Amino acid sequence: MMRLFSLKGRPWKADQEKVVLSAVEVQSLRSEIADLEERESHYKARLEHIDEMLKSSRMSGYLLLRRRWEALPGETLPIDDADVNDWAPRFVVIQGSCIYLYVMATDLSPQDSTFISDVIEVGSLPCVKQEDNETRYSFYILTRTGLKYECSSTSRIQIKSWLAALKIDCKLRPGPGDHSSPE
Repeated sequence: MMRLFSLKGRPWKADQEKVVLSAVEVQSLRSEIADLEERESHYKARLEHIDEMLKSSRMSGYLLLRRRWEALPGETLPIDDADVNDWAPRFVVIQGSCIYLYVMATDLSPQDSTFISDVIEVGSLPCVKQEDNETRYSFYILTRTGLKYECSSTSRIQIKSWLAALKIDCKLRPGPGDHSSPE
């Protein structure tokens, strides 16, 4: 984009008419150039962040995600909200000792995160056929605070990969009712 404003390589001829700009027009162009340079540096920072995040992450990718609360010992069961369609696409990253949830891969800071050490259980959820006849494969991540992340994708391989990576990183063994491969 900045090459459009570069004077290098512009075919100037001696007989061309010079354009005379007023001080206000020159200041306006300078302001626009400064805004473009600022946007360019912002986008470069975002790209560098994504590049660094992807290089250092154990696993990353887009999944549909929703949050649920499990009943802790002594609490009543939460409201049954299985029919609520509140799945939202999130860019999920396993990096270092955390699981990060970004709204978009280009976001500089995560919307949410949880320590891998807080994960007490990971397992498969039943497959669901969508209205468009697509099968959704799902898994869950349960934390010690009772927060349950339910993650979903139409790719069976993607879900299997996430489950395997989480079980290794969280040092979990397959639990009861875990099918280790989504149906």
